[in-house]
Amino acid sequence: MSIALEPGQLVAFAAASALLVGMPGPNVVYIVTRSLAHGTRAGIVSVLGVETGTAVYAAATALGLSALIAASPLAFNVVRYLGVGYLVYLAVRELTRRRHAADAAAWRPVRLGRVYLDGLLMNLLNPKVALFFLAFLPQFLSPGATGAAAQAEVLALGVVTVLVALVIDLAYAVAAGLLGHTLHGRVTRGTDWRRRLPVAGAYLAIAAAAAT
Repeated sequence: MSIALEPGQLVAFAAASALLVGMPGPNVVYIVTRSLAHGTRAGIVSVLGVETGTAVYAAATALGLSALIAASPLAFNVVRYLGVGYLVYLAVRELTRRRHAADAAAWRPVRLGRVYLDGLLMNLLNPKVALFFLAFLPQFLSPGATGAAAQAEVLALGVVTVLVALVIDLAYAVAAGLLGHTLHGRVTRGTDWRRRLPVAGAYLAIAAAAAT
C-alpha cells in the first residue's frame, strides 16, 4: 500500500481540518464544560477520550465501515439515539450525584478513567462523525486512488484530522480550565444546584443537537 499524497495536499487538508474542527460544536462544548466543572486535568482527559473515538471512526472510514452506517438509516438512527440517551444519562448523573464535603472548597472529585470513557462513548455514539469523514476526506484523495491505495490515504488523512483536533481541543480544555479556576471562588459561593445545572444543561443541549 503506497500513499501518493503530496505535501501540498496534506497542508491544505490540515488547514481545512483546523477550520472545521476549530468551530465550536458538540465536542468543544463537552470539553469546555468538563474543564470548567472539574478542572484542566478532567478537560484534557476528556479530549483524549473524544479523540480516541475520532480515531476509531477514521479507521472505520478507511475500512468502509462508516459507509455501512451512513447507508443504513436504521443503523444510523440506532447509533444516534444511543448517543442521545447516553448524554441524557450524563445530565441525570450530574444532577443526582451525591455532594461531597470537598465540593465547597475544591474541584468536585471525578474519576479520570470515567471521564475518559464518557468522552470516548460520546464520540463513538455520534454517527455524524462518520458522515463527516465520508464527506470530507475523499475530496483530498489523490486523483485515481482506488482500493488499498485509497484506504491508505484515507487512513493518513484521518490521522492528520485526529492530530489537528487533538491540538485544538487541548487548547480549548486548557483555556476553559484556567477560566474555571479563576471563576472557582465565585462558583463555590453559590448553591450546589447552581453549580450542577449548567453542566447538566450543557449535556442536554448536546443531546438535543444530536437528536435533531
